[in-house]
Amino acid sequence: MPIIQSVERALKILDLFDEHTTELRITEISEKMELHKSTVHSLLSTLREYSYIDQNPEDGKYRLGLKLAERGNLVISNIDIRKAAHKYLLDLAAKTGQTVHLGILDGREGVYIDKVEGEQAIIRYSRLGRRLPLHSTAIGKVLLAYQEPQEIERLLQGYSYQQQTASTISNEAVFRKELEKIQQQGFAIDNEENEQGVQCAAVPIFKGKNKVLAAISISTLVSRVSDEELAIFIDILKAACQELSEQMKYDYEP
Repeated sequence: MPIIQSVERALKILDLFDEHTTELRITEISEKMELHKSTVHSLLSTLREYSYIDQNPEDGKYRLGLKLAERGNLVISNIDIRKAAHKYLLDLAAKTGQTVHLGILDGREGVYIDKVEGEQAIIRYSRLGRRLPLHSTAIGKVLLAYQEPQEIERLLQGYSYQQQTASTISNEAVFRKELEKIQQQGFAIDNEENEQGVQCAAVPIFKGKNKVLAAISISTLVSRVSDEELAIFIDILKAACQELSEQMKYDYEP
């Protein structure tokens, strides 16, 4: 199927922005896209016309437009698992006092589609739509671990093990052992592998026999939650995910 170049370029411009890069000058966009400024200006003008790109009136920098938020919320609101899981997130946040996330697999990344912050939550940097590396986050790991073997092979082919912290898994051999461990114990741990000082645990939600649909994670600070307390949180999380899977009439196997 042929790719329409102008559409591809417009989408690549949108992909330049994330939680770390919220605004860019036209010269920066031009350099990153390796395109002449006049071409970039035309693309940006079109995206602005339809509110997918906005421009800061104070400094002229470009940023994502509100139309993306509208479309994103529309997609998320139509995901059945989010509707079914929300009350469990509320309950988990209340019981643990921590930040709780619901995530799904999208390509070679996980994506947050819901979150609830508990009363003791210190971690507030996350946002709906945030994309998560598979190798360095608890949700990413558990979502990959329960894919079909051929799908795991496909996703690991050419996978880039970007180092987030000194504890991040850095190669395929170690990652494969981690995935085997997750399959055996029924949950995944991110031990300061994606954010320094942050430890997360995640448990899968199944839509069939060992076929993962989504995952719920609990995010904690290492300095505030002991290993013993985290183990209690994991038991609470596993019970919630089993109940959620059963409620949705899916076969659950920890």
